[in-house]
Amino acid sequence: MSKKRGLSIDEKKQKVLEIFHESKDVFVLKDIEKLAPKKGVVLQSVKEVVQALVDDDLVHQDKIGASNFFWSFPSEAAVKLKTECKRREQELADLEKQDTSLSAQIEESKMGKEDSEDRKAKLEKMEQLQEALSKVQKEVAQYADSDPTRVEAMRVAAELAKSSANRWLDNTWALESWCKKRFQGMEETLGNFFRENGLTEDMDYIA
Repeated sequence: MSKKRGLSIDEKKQKVLEIFHESKDVFVLKDIEKLAPKKGVVLQSVKEVVQALVDDDLVHQDKIGASNFFWSFPSEAAVKLKTECKRREQELADLEKQDTSLSAQIEESKMGKEDSEDRKAKLEKMEQLQEALSKVQKEVAQYADSDPTRVEAMRVAAELAKSSANRWLDNTWALESWCKKRFQGMEETLGNFFRENGLTEDMDYIA
């Protein structure tokens, strides 16, 4: 019996990216390490694959406290592909204009002669761009049924920001309490210092 071939790095990246797009959730690395083996990605390679996705700007990463959070939404991938598609289309249009201009010049000055090397190079480049454009358009079509999730992304970002703000408020109150215990007799001075720097009695957690 032949040995089963392992997944390539690109296949692993696609499998892990599916975890994000299917759940539309925010994960820590341990969560991904639990889910990835179900997709056929071995545990030992998950960290490397996630970092590769972050480097490719396909997965977002944000550090809050001691933890790193990761997320990616289908609509973001679609937007990137559409942007790339537009760039390719513009580049192709520019080359077509250049080709038209060159064709006119060749017809005028080199009637009946072979194409110039410059024109041949541009025609080859145009064919390459047409192939690349076709590939990008096919990839864009894969996201045709994905609903935009910008609102969801904003919700997640807001929750992360709220959690961070509340945690810092806890830390600041704890620091004031520690200072007053450490420097007994200076409670009033320390209290004034914290109040002057924005820590007022009416401050409360963000709900």
